[in-house]
Amino acid sequence: MTTGVTLGVEEEFLLLDRRTGLPVPRVRQVQEAAEHERGVRREEVDSELLQAMVEVATPVCSELDEVAAHLVRFRQAVARAAGDAHCRLASTGGAPTAGRAAVPVTGERRYQEMRVDAARLVDEQLICGMHIHVAVPDRHAGAAALGRLRPWLPVLVALGANSPFWEGRDTGFASWRTVVFGRWPVSGAPPFFSGASHYEERVAALLGTGVVADRHQLYWHARLSDDYPTLEVRAPDVQLDVGSAVTLAGIARGLVVTALREGRRGARPLDPPASVLQAAGWHAARRGLSADLVDPRTETPSPAADVVGALVERITPALKELGDVDRVTAGAQRLITEGTGAARQRAAFAAGGTKALLDLIAPEPQESRDSREQAPGVPDQRPEADREARVQ
Repeated sequence: MTTGVTLGVEEEFLLLDRRTGLPVPRVRQVQEAAEHERGVRREEVDSELLQAMVEVATPVCSELDEVAAHLVRFRQAVARAAGDAHCRLASTGGAPTAGRAAVPVTGERRYQEMRVDAARLVDEQLICGMHIHVAVPDRHAGAAALGRLRPWLPVLVALGANSPFWEGRDTGFASWRTVVFGRWPVSGAPPFFSGASHYEERVAALLGTGVVADRHQLYWHARLSDDYPTLEVRAPDVQLDVGSAVTLAGIARGLVVTALREGRRGARPLDPPASVLQAAGWHAARRGLSADLVDPRTETPSPAADVVGALVERITPALKELGDVDRVTAGAQRLITEGTGAARQRAAFAAGGTKALLDLIAPEPQESRDSREQAPGVPDQRPEADREARVQ
């Protein structure tokens, strides 16, 4: 079994009003409530760009079982903390409804500056992803691996699609989060990198334009982390359930391990044109697994199940050595047969409207269901009309 290939997962969640499903700026209250939860510490519940979002991150893990245990722990404890703050923790890549008033940004200076520079775009960042950090031996190997796994990132977008609703409507996209993120100047599939010096040259050129404020705004679907010795895969939306999240984490680790191994062998990498990868990523965000995907090997359309099968086959030797092959293969098959989060969201809304959708993406823990009145000391500042917003 391959050893030493550790990983960690970050998950972002929305905080929604219990009744309307509108985003509510209660991250501070949720963090305070988390102090009283057995399964989480306050410092493990982090803020994000907007005050209607929270983020959690697992410690470094060696096995997918560890990842699963931490994600279950976080989701249960933070959902209870959200209930104590009279809101719901939502596992969706995009806010299904939005009020007229913008959700305020958090107090971090960088976020305040982003709001000044790109006000409307920041206001629309009610989107949540999952970020998978996979350990790499050094930045040179990591950058080379990034170049080798980039053709498969659109497939991860499709597998991880979980944001079909936005501002009260079905967007027609499986991952609207991908579209919103695509409005930033640096986004989508990264360029091909041969190694660390090539990576740093490209980053320096981008920063030199003055358009990108800092390295944190390199919103590629995968990048080298500047905080950890990892390659960070950012393509998927946050997942509806822990099982799907663990599947995607296992696929991402398998891709990185495979890319590292190919780099050591000097195997010739796939290198589709940037325009093809952009189109493939857009199409993956549009359709998820409900139609053809662009096969990165041929740059032509192929049934989604076949492209996912090719991805799993590609990483199977690494999955076997990691002990993940059965779990990841079964999880990928489940996404194909039972549908992505986007497909399940649409099915829930079709069956039961807004209530069923909210119950799917933001189930309330039993302990939080005994009190549904407005939280004491948390005035409802939304206009009356906004409180009645519904997905149409």
